[in-house]
Amino acid sequence: MKYFYVGATPEVERPPLEAVRQRMAAEYGAPVKEIVLPSVEFAFDTGRQQYRSMDVLEMLARICPADAAKLLALTGRDLFVPVLTFVFGQAQLGGRVAVVSLARLRQEFYGMAPNQEIFLERAVKEALHETGHTFGLVHCSGQRCAMSLATNVRQIDGKSAAWCAACTSQLRRAKGVIR
Repeated sequence: MKYFYVGATPEVERPPLEAVRQRMAAEYGAPVKEIVLPSVEFAFDTGRQQYRSMDVLEMLARICPADAAKLLALTGRDLFVPVLTFVFGQAQLGGRVAVVSLARLRQEFYGMAPNQEIFLERAVKEALHETGHTFGLVHCSGQRCAMSLATNVRQIDGKSAAWCAACTSQLRRAKGVIR
């Protein structure tokens, strides 16, 4: 039997991990297991004061359990790829692992008062987005679809916490694990 693993690096609090774990359990036809993940301090780039997301994905691929269909990691660290200022997450397209950064999903990052509801909603949307990539989905042109590209939190807030009909259909065909 294959499992859908969800885990967090040590600095992540329980509420986002639980919200994402519960949503993944509701969306996917595979049982969800929780996994404790190591720190990603090894991926820190002193010049950028951020963490290399590709290094994190490579680590996740190395530690991904043999019985994992997919592994989704949450981190509180601010991720980047060299050609972009930051990324909300990254995934192996059609692969087994994905990571979501919670750093820029918090209202506090933008100098605003904390709002746990908005934060958790953003975390779930980005988890759906990145796991969609692991099933081979690319960015969707539908702005409300969870697979639409978001380069800022306003775009995340404008998304639905669900895939559009076309992306849902693709997911069903890809793996047969979406309800």
